[in-house]
Amino acid sequence: MRFRDKSVIVTGAAGGIGSAIAARFAQEGAQVIVTDVNAEGAEAAAAAIRVAGGSARALAADIVTAEGCQSIVANVMAHEGRIDVLCNNAGINRRGPLLSLTSEDWRLSFAVNVDAMFHTCQAALPHMIAAGGGAIVNTASQWGLHPAPNHIAYNVTKAAVASFTQNLARDYAPQKIRVNAVCPGEIHTPMLEAGVTRSGRTIADLDRLVPFGRIGKPGEVAALVAFLASDEAAFMCGSLVEITGAQAVA
Repeated sequence: MRFRDKSVIVTGAAGGIGSAIAARFAQEGAQVIVTDVNAEGAEAAAAAIRVAGGSARALAADIVTAEGCQSIVANVMAHEGRIDVLCNNAGINRRGPLLSLTSEDWRLSFAVNVDAMFHTCQAALPHMIAAGGGAIVNTASQWGLHPAPNHIAYNVTKAAVASFTQNLARDYAPQKIRVNAVCPGEIHTPMLEAGVTRSGRTIADLDRLVPFGRIGKPGEVAALVAFLASDEAAFMCGSLVEITGAQAVA
């Protein structure tokens, strides 16, 4: 198992992609800290891992504040004593063009998608460096690289995730901190289903837009995250890896 005896933090782990990431690491032997602002969702995801024979615990935290992010790292160091992998996966999507957004939409998009990543990495990095290295995998988006219309807050913040990833990788590669990002396209999650329903479309409509014949599955993103965090990707640092089924942004 690639992550036996490793300690892995996954933020936003009550969601579709986050819970799949947490489950994948647990399947590969990790002790997974399932973090989310949704305490019930985090506990449900952790419980599902334990039922499947994995090791996980839930940790409710509000990453909108620096203190919330710092509390995650402090808690893990107090209980597990190490952080081998950090997955900054939490994110929100405030849809609409600029004139439809409120100042709070913009502020919250940056607070969750960008600022939380900054604060969590800043808290975790000293421990990783002291341990001789570690892996950070951020969840960016295809839309952060190739903007989709009418999603300016999401696109801009995910572009910031991509830039943050490459900058952090450059700065801390000498300390053997590997930082990479996954950039998913359309992935079949509850959040996506809700958006599709609001637009009057179906998942089948989205499937037809993908050259591969269907949209992605959370488990496929999780498999990529696990690879990037593993020793098999030992020379990958600063990579932005798209997982899209060859779909172009319309």
